[in-house]
Amino acid sequence: MKRKLLFAFLICAALASCKKETLTTYNAPGGKDNIYLGYANTDSVVYSFAYNPTLNQDTVWVPVKISGNRVNHPRSFMLSVDAANSSAVRTLHYQPLKPSYTMPADSGTIHVPVIILNTDTGLVNYSVKLAIQVSGGTDFSSNLPLDIRSKQIVFSNRLEEPAWWPYWGQLGGYSRVKHQLFLISSGTTDLVQLNPQVDPNYFLYIPRDLYYINNMHEFLIDPFNWIKQNPSKGFVLTPRSDNTGDYDFYNQAAPNKKFWLKYFPTVKQLIFMDENKNQILI
Repeated sequence: MKRKLLFAFLICAALASCKKETLTTYNAPGGKDNIYLGYANTDSVVYSFAYNPTLNQDTVWVPVKISGNRVNHPRSFMLSVDAANSSAVRTLHYQPLKPSYTMPADSGTIHVPVIILNTDTGLVNYSVKLAIQVSGGTDFSSNLPLDIRSKQIVFSNRLEEPAWWPYWGQLGGYSRVKHQLFLISSGTTDLVQLNPQVDPNYFLYIPRDLYYINNMHEFLIDPFNWIKQNPSKGFVLTPRSDNTGDYDFYNQAAPNKKFWLKYFPTVKQLIFMDENKNQILI
């Protein structure tokens, strides 16, 4: 009986001690939420047109996020170029940004298009940097640290030697022009690294990658036939006007990007030349 009374007393005491708690909701300082760029790190965004040589422009989608609550009406913010930290030139390397952008109603994230251009032929020799920064505009605050509100987009039209290239002796020494022709003709953008520490199953991909290398080999031997078999790719060969028998190989969508196909009369053969005036043979 005493145990029952004690148990009942403890229940009553517990109920008596319970109080209704008030939930605390988020209130933005100054009544405005903050805004920032939704990248996982502060590294630069790196892009190369060399992987898409037919493009005269492309779009980098910049994630913009709010720090705060979603609301039932659209809000305005700004994404601007930090000219002091940029080497990219407006209208030459990128299209001008809008004066303001809109975060849609009931949204916490939007991707803003930044259009970069491939019209500067010098991009095959150097990279340019476009520094962008998001700020509050009329409806948001800019109180968050600058490093999460800014980003550098570094882009060019040049290639660098990939880690897998040295493993494939069939390709020979590396050059950027050879790499570009590989991307155009092989049917892939990369090959497997013949290294079990990188991929223990690398040997499974060898037959596939030999097929890709052979595609490039056939292209180098007879680019005229390759063009005939791949009309949808849009490439053409046009003879140069210097009576050398040389040709220019290029895509009709990007006529400023030409590859030199040189005629060697002693062997009566056309051979592609790289940026160092070396023959491209595999």
